[in-house]
Amino acid sequence: MTGEGRRYLTDRGIESVPMRDAAHGAPQEQRVGERIIEPTDPIPVRVWIEARQSGNHECDGYAIGWTDRQVHVRYIDTHGREGWTWVWANAVTRT
Repeated sequence: MTGEGRRYLTDRGIESVPMRDAAHGAPQEQRVGERIIEPTDPIPVRVWIEARQSGNHECDGYAIGWTDRQVHVRYIDTHGREGWTWVWANAVTRT
């Protein structure tokens, strides 16, 4: 079985974004050797996501880590699914 059509749930009961529609992330190579800051509590943000199938859209989410140039976010996409990705800092606005 390939996993297509399966429903994957997080510990909060929210469906995860399937890999086929996962967000394109900022390049990992830009984080190598960078100091990653992780807050005690996630910070509410609005974030622009470029999803593979759904395209570009702005989502609610939380910043869960960052470097000087990139932010690691947990987001809820336009279909109500939860995803995680690294984005460029200018794609994130604190709410």
